[in-house]
Amino acid sequence: MQRIRKGDEIVVIAGRSKGQRGHVLKVLAGERLLVENVNMIKRHTKPDPQRQQPGGIVEREAPIQNSNVMLYNPATDRGDRVGFKLLEDGRKVRIFRSTGEVVDI
Repeated sequence: MQRIRKGDEIVVIAGRSKGQRGHVLKVLAGERLLVENVNMIKRHTKPDPQRQQPGGIVEREAPIQNSNVMLYNPATDRGDRVGFKLLEDGRKVRIFRSTGEVVDI
């Protein structure tokens, strides 16, 4: 089970985008994440008439290492570590380490 999943709200704790918050758009192979409006880069693209794409400078998200982010805890208004817990019905769920509340519903 992964600690951070698609749709989670995270806080960046290291790097150029430190302190920014955003939602995970995609979890990539190799422990990397795409997060909306975090780690933005400028990509110079050539025009492609077959795809109707104009050329120019495109700004988009670059992947960020998952070790540089923490799951956002709205109760404490900060990033929080993630743990795992087995419920009585046998399901394995993620919990916030500081408060012990369940992340997954």
